[in-house]
Amino acid sequence: MQAKFTDFKRGMSRILLLSFSLLLLACFETNYPPTVDEKINGLSLVATRDSLRMENIDPVLKVNASHVALMPFGFIRDADHPEIIFNRERQWFGETVIGIEQHIEILKKHSVQVMLKPQLWVGHGIFTGQISMADETAWIDFENSYRNFILAFAEIAEKHQIPIFCIGTELENFVIERQGFWWKLIKDIRTIYHGKLTYASNWDEYSRTPFWTELDYVGIDAYFPITDEQTPSLEKCLERWKEHRSILKTFAIDLNKPILFTEFGYRSVDFSGKEPWNSDREMPGLNHTAQYNALEALFKSMWAEEWFAGGFVWKWFPDHQRSGGEDNTQFTPQNKPAERLIEEYYSKIK
Repeated sequence: MQAKFTDFKRGMSRILLLSFSLLLLACFETNYPPTVDEKINGLSLVATRDSLRMENIDPVLKVNASHVALMPFGFIRDADHPEIIFNRERQWFGETVIGIEQHIEILKKHSVQVMLKPQLWVGHGIFTGQISMADETAWIDFENSYRNFILAFAEIAEKHQIPIFCIGTELENFVIERQGFWWKLIKDIRTIYHGKLTYASNWDEYSRTPFWTELDYVGIDAYFPITDEQTPSLEKCLERWKEHRSILKTFAIDLNKPILFTEFGYRSVDFSGKEPWNSDREMPGLNHTAQYNALEALFKSMWAEEWFAGGFVWKWFPDHQRSGGEDNTQFTPQNKPAERLIEEYYSKIK
């Protein structure tokens, strides 16, 4: 009897030891950041009026970009209008189904990978995060319209074996108010498309997005404020990015999902790090140093992190020769000092 009791105690000790070991292992795994196989050195490619040609792709290759985001737009008349209009003859060629397929085929021939990122454009300049329908009937109509819009491009992504598909961009109110729709939409997309999924949340939205567990990347349009300086210094930008990086790393660890900057960039204008999302064309103060320093701080802070998947510069125009330049205050880095910086970083980390 004593021998059986001793054996029982030994067995229980082994079980408790094993349970404790598994608990410790789980704790270590929870605190270990996710890793990525490759760094996405991306550009957000603006749609063309006609076919994409080699002259449009050469500058993309020159800056060592590995990926581009293609962004077919759907249009709604107002923030409470339920019908999405897309794939119409009056749209630019690069926003139509035929145009997107032509773009994909020629990019693939030159080993440039694609993230397909269908987006909405709301009339009257209304921010997409403010979309909200007046009643349940309008919400259901809008959901059906959005499902048709997204699934049409999910089919194209599957047909062409696109590695990344983005299911939406900066739609916070729609996401929060209609969470059940998004869970069902993700399941519907998964039945059609078998690549990796993300959602492009705004920089101040991502922590409230409820469905990251169902996606492959935490997608963020990374317009984080970094400094109030007129000409952002590299040192000040790096200091603020330490805070952002720490928060993002914790978020990635908690979800066990890598972070992807679905958009990032700064304007070549004074105070470009104060409100990096600000696209007001009346902002004064041409400042290429501001754009350069802010971008360099982002690259230095994020690009070598193992849990960071990379991102897509906002934004890149197909007609490179006529884009950007010395007098341009907008986001594009083309024909500015920032373009050489992107070329340098995209050549170093792949």
